[in-house]
Amino acid sequence: MFGLGDGWVFSAYMLCIASSLLCVVYGILKWNSDGETEKDPEQEHWVEDEINIEKQL
Repeated sequence: MFGLGDGWVFSAYMLCIASSLLCVVYGILKWNSDGETEKDPEQEHWVEDEINIEKQL
């Protein structure tokens, strides 16, 4: 089997290649996403408060 000697070694190599391909495909699909799925109104309130506090300092 390609001179690897054992089926477990071959499967480990194949899993490494498959996982790297999966990571590349995931990265291509998520390349231009902004990272935020939806905005939480409560979180926006905290952000506004934090901005106002920083302005006062």
